[in-house]
Amino acid sequence: MKNEVILNKISTIERCIKRIQDVYGNDPENLEDYTKQDSIILNIQRACEASIDLAMHIVAGKKLGLPQSSREAFDLLVTAGLLSAELANKL
Repeated sequence: MKNEVILNKISTIERCIKRIQDVYGNDPENLEDYTKQDSIILNIQRACEASIDLAMHIVAGKKLGLPQSSREAFDLLVTAGLLSAELANKL
């Protein structure tokens, strides 16, 4: 089921995670800089949104149901064996 939407969402998530790592640099002092804080928060939000979009896209493509919430989209992926329960709980 690899298609452009899936590949683009994965790319977005990877890019956001890399940007967070670059800006944060595993140094808590970077959080004292409001510009860096904003960059980190924005990229976390983008990664979350892309993850939800990806889950919804896969649920629709595989006809797994009609999720009423983002949480339910991840739960449907777990039920279908496409996502581990451990990862779904983290998302």
